[in-house]
Amino acid sequence: MRRYGNLFSQITSFANLYLASRKARKGKRLKDNVLNFEKHIEDELFRLQEELVSKTYTPGKYREFTIYERKPRKISAAPYCDRVVHHALCNIAEPIFEKTFVFDSYACREGKGTHMAVDRFTAFCRKNKYILKTDIKKYFPSIDHEILFEKIQRKIKCKDTLRLIKTIIIHSNLQENVSDYFEGDDLFEPFKRRRGIPIGNLTSQFFANIYLNDLDHYVKEVLKCRYYIRYVDDIAILDDSKERLWDIKGAIEKYLEKERLKSHPKKCMIFSVSMGTDMLGYRVFPAYRLLRKDNSMRFIRKLKNMSRLYREGILGWKDINPSVQSWLGHVKHADTYGLRKDIFSKILFQRNVQSLHSRAECGNV
Repeated sequence: MRRYGNLFSQITSFANLYLASRKARKGKRLKDNVLNFEKHIEDELFRLQEELVSKTYTPGKYREFTIYERKPRKISAAPYCDRVVHHALCNIAEPIFEKTFVFDSYACREGKGTHMAVDRFTAFCRKNKYILKTDIKKYFPSIDHEILFEKIQRKIKCKDTLRLIKTIIIHSNLQENVSDYFEGDDLFEPFKRRRGIPIGNLTSQFFANIYLNDLDHYVKEVLKCRYYIRYVDDIAILDDSKERLWDIKGAIEKYLEKERLKSHPKKCMIFSVSMGTDMLGYRVFPAYRLLRKDNSMRFIRKLKNMSRLYREGILGWKDINPSVQSWLGHVKHADTYGLRKDIFSKILFQRNVQSLHSRAECGNV
């Protein structure tokens, strides 16, 4: 297996850091920390370059918040300059690992994504009778730092790059506690090992793909599963034999033990594809595809709130339209014509003239 060296000078070049800053600012141009960085961008990038080259770079403190999508999930936002470093690293390191990834891994990869994954999954449903659907229990909090770094070392031998990667990994903020035991563990083993990488980092998404890449190859090449899809830790395997899928389930769970991971006990199921499958925000059937109900309800609540703010003159259509178009772009990949017609016929965007006059008198319009 080829290992790559002499990467650090590419990562820390001014051209790569500048490209990384362009990627990091996408969708965040008007945030204060981005504006402050952009105001003195050359100085900031030269400072960052000096810290990296002199080995004095230390990641900053994460800003943590919780989102509620079906379940609470802690998101960790790194300081903007750290996000620039993450992009700079991934610009150089991702192409190296991309060559090793299987075709049917779809998360956070160029030219892949949720819609391609769902299209591929739908095609698989039309060719098979049964599905094994599983995901990994507390995946990001469970990622073992030692195992992750060993996997990265298989492809990278550049010492300075490995030092930077280790710095990013060990400065992960404290994640949800996971205290699972595995074969050979003594009483204290789960507490001695460093685990967990933050949801929200570009590098975390990249590391998550690396961590399960061996599983992908095991399923495809050893278990000979032709109809296999993975999106982060969301895994689907299809076959005409339910008995074979039960055997595959056991083999995967045994393999995950070596990676110090466990499948989610309540989300590992084998059932007929005709029942419909929850997949990346959709309910997928062989002949058609629906939007998952919680997705539509969440958007309806958001749209009602935006309608109220529009009516009061607080938001303009230019503030609302990007969110609407983004949701429409997602739902058009399912059979949702009736749903869209129903929602937009009931939730209207009309100005409240009295509110506009009041705001105008206050100098706000």
